[in-house]
Amino acid sequence: MKRIALSAMALGLMGSINVQAAEDLSSMFSEGKTSGQIRMFHINRDDNTKAGKQIGTALGGHLKFETADYKGLSLGTAFYTTNGMLSSLEDDAMGINKTLVSNSGDAYSILGEAYLQYKTGNTVFKAGRQKLATPMAGADDARMLPNLFEAYLVINSDVKNTTLIAGHVTQFAAGSFSNAYNGGAVGATGGYTAVAGNTAKYQGQFTNMGNWAVGEETNGVSVVAAAYKNGAFKAQLWDYIAHDIANIVYADASLSWKCMLSDTVKPFAAAQIIKENAIGEKYGVGDLDSTFFGVKLGAKVENLTAYVAYSVQSEADSAAENVESSTVTPWGGIPAYTQGMVTRHMFIAGTKATKIAASYNFKDMGANVSATGYYATFDLDANSGLGAIETKEPGFDIKYAPASVKNLGLRLRGNFPTDFTNGRDWSEYRFIANYNF
Repeated sequence: MKRIALSAMALGLMGSINVQAAEDLSSMFSEGKTSGQIRMFHINRDDNTKAGKQIGTALGGHLKFETADYKGLSLGTAFYTTNGMLSSLEDDAMGINKTLVSNSGDAYSILGEAYLQYKTGNTVFKAGRQKLATPMAGADDARMLPNLFEAYLVINSDVKNTTLIAGHVTQFAAGSFSNAYNGGAVGATGGYTAVAGNTAKYQGQFTNMGNWAVGEETNGVSVVAAAYKNGAFKAQLWDYIAHDIANIVYADASLSWKCMLSDTVKPFAAAQIIKENAIGEKYGVGDLDSTFFGVKLGAKVENLTAYVAYSVQSEADSAAENVESSTVTPWGGIPAYTQGMVTRHMFIAGTKATKIAASYNFKDMGANVSATGYYATFDLDANSGLGAIETKEPGFDIKYAPASVKNLGLRLRGNFPTDFTNGRDWSEYRFIANYNF
């Protein structure tokens, strides 16, 4: 029984790939792999602009089957579901927190993955419904179900240390987190996220990329990219052509090195840039012409990692033109170094953002625990669409993998924004349990 090795970069870009080779068509299915995840998610937010707490609990996850590889060909499919539960925990008229279920507050299920994959040499072709993990179009798996896509991709790794990607994305199925943005086309959320989509109409179903983002049917999003990794240096360049909306260019580079004064200290640095320009019919974005730039500097000292990041978004000439100077990312791509757990104001026109974060892994103390704390600030200018405010968001993220239950992961998260919009504050806690099989 053969096994086929693929580059780590290709695996990261395309999600999981079954690499077991079958001897015939019958064994292609009999030697296939079943996997999945059971997820329980509880969220509790106390928002000073709401009459009571926003509380919700959901149970769901996904079940996936991938055939073995037969002469380079394999198939995969995955079913996703989310279901609200424990409604008695709700203590106000808000109903279940909709970021865990559908926009209407109901349970829903979706055939989220259904793809054909073919591998020859160092080239992989993957077509159909699938997960994507790219800077400006990705899963954004922050609640119960991730974003999913219908896409046609070719990935090649013939060039040493380099992965080349070309493809076309035709449809988008927003995950449950999209409900946080209340629906509407680009800019319809008042500009405070620079992330949008027609949640109320399309959430939970595959729909045209343009219909989701701007309420206009388009020819989807074409993409070309190159990713390079050589030792401690990594770089990537992506060009997304969102037909009749915008051309979106993303690039980043990072480097780590050994400290001359101590072998245990490993500094690192990174930089990123996003450039967007309206193209074609310019649906939903007007004369979009924006630039986002971010940098990050930090160090790893044994089990401790800490960094500081800074970003700046291009300024708008007036509040009415804030979307045209913002970074618009309606398909789940949120790659910024300075983003908070919930606050994503770094993409709003004229915003300067700073983030300080530190993580510690307690494995050397005999505990499968890692903890992260952060503090982010977002300085918005008068033309941001929200006015000149300073939003702050501290938070934490604790992960625990109990040794007594293999494949179980427990996670406790908290975020505490102030002036998310002018005068709006909240405290939010999340508890997530994931069992992978």
